[in-house]
Amino acid sequence: MMPRFVVTGTDTGIGKTVFAAGLAGALEAHYWKPVQSGLEEETDSETVRRLAALPASHVLPEAYRLKTPVSPHLAARLDGVMIRPETLLPPAIDGPLVIEGAGGLLVPLTDHVLFADVFTRWQIPVILCARTGLGTINHTLLSLEALHRRAIPVFGIAFIGDEQAETQAIIATMGGAPVLGRLPRLDPLTPETLRQAFSSYFELARFQEAKP
Repeated sequence: MMPRFVVTGTDTGIGKTVFAAGLAGALEAHYWKPVQSGLEEETDSETVRRLAALPASHVLPEAYRLKTPVSPHLAARLDGVMIRPETLLPPAIDGPLVIEGAGGLLVPLTDHVLFADVFTRWQIPVILCARTGLGTINHTLLSLEALHRRAIPVFGIAFIGDEQAETQAIIATMGGAPVLGRLPRLDPLTPETLRQAFSSYFELARFQEAKP
């Protein structure tokens, strides 16, 4: 079977969509964002397709598209939509698959179900994106603890931002998960610069050989 990954983050706005685009492009994978909150600006699916230079057929339609850029449980309430987490099933596709969550692990889908609950059911290896700036040690270790407590398989940690050797080292030591690499902030951020950075900072074979 081809590799499958869930990409999640320690927080919102840390760059996990850019990482997901880099990974999807490197693997020539299909990409799926189950729930999109916020439709006025470029959506995550649109961003990934642009940055990964994926064909339209490789970007799978979202299960829920919600107008307001807030937590899915609230966006759904505002839109008059009922999210049914039990219907969220990983697409059956022929090839690698990258699935991106919304925000962090404990973002609520409904008043009673978290994204982490869905990931527990799926049992797909998770890549945790973590920024390198101040506060990331606490956020990253808490996120890893939440993953381990729910017995969600953790493929590894992907750091995003400027190198902070001591911060990255203590997370690697205490987190109980392998460090996959670090994606620097890119300026300009283009398909070309992302492809080059992903190739330089991550070992592609590690992802290609992963068990689904």
